[in-house]
Amino acid sequence: MSTSTTAASIDEGAPTTGAELTHTTIVRQKPLMDMRQILLMNFGFFGIQYSFGMQQTAINPIFQFIGANPHDLPILNLAGPMTGLLIQPIIGALSDRTWSPRWGRRKPFFLIGAIGCSICLFLFPFVSALWMAVLLLWLLDASNNTAMEPYRAFIADKLPPSQLGKGFLAQSFFTGFGITLANISLFVFQNLIEGATEAGIPYWVVGSFMLGAVCSIGSVLVSVLTTPEIPPTEAELKALREHKGSPLGFLREIWDAIVEMPVELRKLAVVYLFQWYAMVCYWQYVTLSMAQSVWGTTDPQSDGFREAVGWTGLINGWYNIVTFSVAFSLVAFARQRGAKFVHMACLLIAAAGLIIFPFLTNKYLLFFPIIGLGIAWASIMGVPYIMAVRMIPSTRYGVYMGIINMMIVIPMLIHSVTFGWVYSNILGDDPNNAITFAGVGLAVAAVTMLWIKEPPIVRDVDEVMAMPGGGH
Repeated sequence: MSTSTTAASIDEGAPTTGAELTHTTIVRQKPLMDMRQILLMNFGFFGIQYSFGMQQTAINPIFQFIGANPHDLPILNLAGPMTGLLIQPIIGALSDRTWSPRWGRRKPFFLIGAIGCSICLFLFPFVSALWMAVLLLWLLDASNNTAMEPYRAFIADKLPPSQLGKGFLAQSFFTGFGITLANISLFVFQNLIEGATEAGIPYWVVGSFMLGAVCSIGSVLVSVLTTPEIPPTEAELKALREHKGSPLGFLREIWDAIVEMPVELRKLAVVYLFQWYAMVCYWQYVTLSMAQSVWGTTDPQSDGFREAVGWTGLINGWYNIVTFSVAFSLVAFARQRGAKFVHMACLLIAAAGLIIFPFLTNKYLLFFPIIGLGIAWASIMGVPYIMAVRMIPSTRYGVYMGIINMMIVIPMLIHSVTFGWVYSNILGDDPNNAITFAGVGLAVAAVTMLWIKEPPIVRDVDEVMAMPGGGH
């Protein structure tokens, strides 16, 4: 995107580039928001993350209920990284270039994505063949990405610099809350509902998906109806009209943003490579690991495996309870110690927990090491963004949040095409080894954080304007 078209406010907490500072800059003071407003603004993230929680915990067992082999799980989950890679940067760039007096900039994408999520969640437990489940996963993940990507930019649009950390960690709070409800619902419904569909999917799984369909659209509607967006200035409207002259201009915008990406953001991509590869290992193999170590089985049709599915809901629900319990405290730690060192410490705690996890044979003891993953998940969903918004120009939040998501989904894509071989040839088809492997991956991610030079905290507009080269 040409910098000559970006006359913009610069008080969002992210610096402008040196080229942008050569043009007239419009300073827009954003009002502080109270805690109730911040929570309402982020409430839609709750429903989006409930959907994501079902993907974490229930999708892979459904694949196995209808006949999938464990070593095929990575390739069956290819939908996640592929839709994220293709959709999120495009949605980010489009939302940067969108404005409707009635609907706003980011809200149309929230609504479209939430409606898609609700429909897919409603249909998913009624699949009768593996190809149907895979197709619905692609549609569900595309909808999740459409709703989730603009939410990061929405926070940066609305909040002044002093509240950005609180805004992003409010999303961590609702991430933990949404995924917790998704996971605990599996355990609760397992004890309330009996029977199964003709394809062998238990009705208690159906109940969890139905609840998710309601939460997805309902929570997003709360945010949309209670939180107005900030209208663009006349200069920004002019820039938007100019961009609309090029139907595929957003593709060039994405490419330009990648080329101009700050060096420290590129380093963060290396951290994300190990961090997200490890997280996908955990999500895909935690049920199999527990079934083997605690119940002594990996047979999807056994009672022990079904118990392991329900217990996975409790374990994942517990670590997400930890996530929303510690999310806001990480704001204070990040201010005192720096976001870089807070994130590194959280990853190391999680790594230690996952390395211990497969060696435990008592299902109740599993709750202790997984606390570390809950702490790390709170940091993963919030703390890196505190650094990222200080690295990127405020007028390009949408496209850069999409690019940051590419940094998330590319490791997932690499995992999808490589881990089946790793699982069979290096880890001996042992799910416990897969969880240990995930722990090692998080430890490596923590070490690579040392490579990043954290940008200084921008406290006011004058300080932003004084930074040479945008403070990158």
